[in-house]
Amino acid sequence: MISLAKSRIMHAMDSQYLATLVDDRLAQGVFRVHPDVYASSELFDAEQKHVFERTWIFLGLESQIAKPNDYLVTWIGRLPVLVTHAADGVRRAFFNVCRHKGTVLCRLESGNTRFHVCGYHGWAYDAAGRAVDIKDQPSGGYTEAFTRDNHDLVPLGAFASYKGLMFGSVSAQVPPLETFLGEMRFFLDLAMEQGAQGMEFVPGRIGFTYNGNWKAQLDNSSDAYHLTSTHLSFMEVQRRRADSVSGNQAARQFDWKKRFEQEGGAYTFLNGHNVIWLNQSEDTKRPVYPQIDEVRARVGDLKAEWMLRLRNLTVFPSMQIADSTSLLIRTFRPVAVDRTEMRYYCLAPIGEAAEVRQWRLRQFEDFFNVSGFATPDDTAMYEDMAVGLKAAQIGYVQGYARGIGVQTAGPDALARAAGVMPISSASGMFDLQAETWGHALYREWARLMQSGVAGEPAWPQAAGAAQ
Repeated sequence: MISLAKSRIMHAMDSQYLATLVDDRLAQGVFRVHPDVYASSELFDAEQKHVFERTWIFLGLESQIAKPNDYLVTWIGRLPVLVTHAADGVRRAFFNVCRHKGTVLCRLESGNTRFHVCGYHGWAYDAAGRAVDIKDQPSGGYTEAFTRDNHDLVPLGAFASYKGLMFGSVSAQVPPLETFLGEMRFFLDLAMEQGAQGMEFVPGRIGFTYNGNWKAQLDNSSDAYHLTSTHLSFMEVQRRRADSVSGNQAARQFDWKKRFEQEGGAYTFLNGHNVIWLNQSEDTKRPVYPQIDEVRARVGDLKAEWMLRLRNLTVFPSMQIADSTSLLIRTFRPVAVDRTEMRYYCLAPIGEAAEVRQWRLRQFEDFFNVSGFATPDDTAMYEDMAVGLKAAQIGYVQGYARGIGVQTAGPDALARAAGVMPISSASGMFDLQAETWGHALYREWARLMQSGVAGEPAWPQAAGAAQ
């Protein structure tokens, strides 16, 4: 194995060096990650090509582009993407780039229009991506070769939806979306089946950037271990609300004093996905609770009971659903090795009662808003990590060891009862706070990086599968 001292001077694209970055020796009770994974600019650049451009990336909700000619602008890594709902009723995804000079075509984040017109030279495209007007073409002196060329918007390599969640891939060589999501689909269903008419984002969203690596957020959503040290102010406010000392009962959530009496755990899945969960006795504090009888009749007892548990899930590499203090979808986009763009969306059933929607928003803004109790705390930690992890001399970070001693291969009893088959399970009382969820994330990161550097396909069995 290459020494840590030597690693800094080796080229990040050396496959031998890459093999040292994730020290995965679970048989010996070891799983560690090297600081370069978070701090190396060379690795960051390689991630854009080998990770973000070779797998499925969450783009948005179908309900965001519900009507013909609706559109949504988003990103895959550093590449701009335009998702449209054409007049023929088909949703499509393209690179948000004019074919003329490579200018970003659509600047607005969302809207409704029959035509997208480039602000530079006026080339126009319809919602199906067809080039419908090349400005002043008859007088342009174009050759026959130009006329024969395809001027339409370039589609993504793959585009598909699952339960109203839209995903795209730069590469066509990806497995079918349902195969990629695999056993995680059960946990996605728990979020996306809460509404009889489907799910939508509450109008508006939270957007900000932090000065740190994207994998700090990748980890944090699954990290129960930091709650009682990072979010002390939140814990104190919740205590005061539970004791009726605080008058703000609208945002009251759980009595966290009882957390150590409750069972929780972590599951890992193929392709880098994970879930953490926690039983909570105070079901009435959940926004899904007022309609739980309708939900139970529609989806069954098993899923209804799981909806009342607290759950955070990550779809690798950059989408998370949290259904703990509120139901949300979070995305994060790597901008630089030490800069990440965040977006938070409050997820809710279409057509829910106004009083439930208000309650949901109070819980969302209380914890997750940029002025809430959690998000500023977490962001400060991410930026402190970005400073500290420049010191490769500290050796491997040791943040993925907690819970290895109780982790088991395959499903535990709770997963087995749900018919879910994770790669690994780790469960116990709250104070276990397992970190085994990180194993799936960094195994998949290492797999994609190593195969990419070696010039091998990311998905050898997926040729044309997503088409």
